[in-house]
Amino acid sequence: MREENKNKINPLIGVEIDGEVYDYKLFQTLESISKTYSQRKTAKELGVSHSVLNRRVKNAEDKIGEKLVETVGSGSELTDKGLEFLNIYYKYKNRLEDKEEVIIAGGHITTNLIQSLSYDLPFKTLIYSSDDESAYKLAKQDLVDILALDDPLLAFENDLNFTAIAYDHLVLVGPSNDNKKIESMKDLKDMNFIGVKGTAQRLAWNTLKQNNIQFTIEREVKSQFDAFKIVRNSDNLYTFLNGSYFNGNDLLKRETRHVISLVQCNDSKDEIYNIMEYLLIDGQKQIQKEGFIPMNPYQRRFR
Repeated sequence: MREENKNKINPLIGVEIDGEVYDYKLFQTLESISKTYSQRKTAKELGVSHSVLNRRVKNAEDKIGEKLVETVGSGSELTDKGLEFLNIYYKYKNRLEDKEEVIIAGGHITTNLIQSLSYDLPFKTLIYSSDDESAYKLAKQDLVDILALDDPLLAFENDLNFTAIAYDHLVLVGPSNDNKKIESMKDLKDMNFIGVKGTAQRLAWNTLKQNNIQFTIEREVKSQFDAFKIVRNSDNLYTFLNGSYFNGNDLLKRETRHVISLVQCNDSKDEIYNIMEYLLIDGQKQIQKEGFIPMNPYQRRFR
């Protein structure tokens, strides 16, 4: 058994960016918002008032002249600039601390699955949800032990050795009051859609294009949960979301079947291999219970 490190370093650091110094409290705020999607929940988590939290973010935004946090629906999320700031902070913070936990970052669907399974793991994990591309940037800075991908396209494009842990497919989701009858692909003609960055939606868009179905992507958001809220509260917007998490029309189930996968970025921790092995073997039954299609056979590697 590995001896516990009683002198573990957990630094609270400020970072100078473009000549301006930002203290650790700002980065704690950004980190919490990236997980809770709520400024009120973040204020409660950090033990400060909502007004103090707002002022902390506003002061930083005034310094750089750009937004770090934006309102989406009834919640909040980091802007691209906010994610950039947080990534810079992680870069320096992780160089100063010795983490025992396995750090996992990636798309919302795969990281949420691992989060739900993590309670059964005999290992400590830190799990960060964003999108595939943002998580890959962290991985390239050696800040991630496991990269979790909602769509294997990024792995193919960057020649990454990835391990598929489950299958999923996309379902069509529309307005809550939608009575439109959709039985064939032709019924999707001239529809307006909400896109989600870094997901397997490309499979749906490519299928529609190949079948000469005209459609419009009205806007693109960062998470499937945001897309769900937008279309459900709209009158005429639709989207394609992962069937493991959302109920919807299975019209393109076959065409949008894809794998969710993991990329091992660090070989210095035994726990990383053990987590991968668990997800591929013993964890497959639980993965199926979470709404995904298990791998068959349970262990397969892709290059």
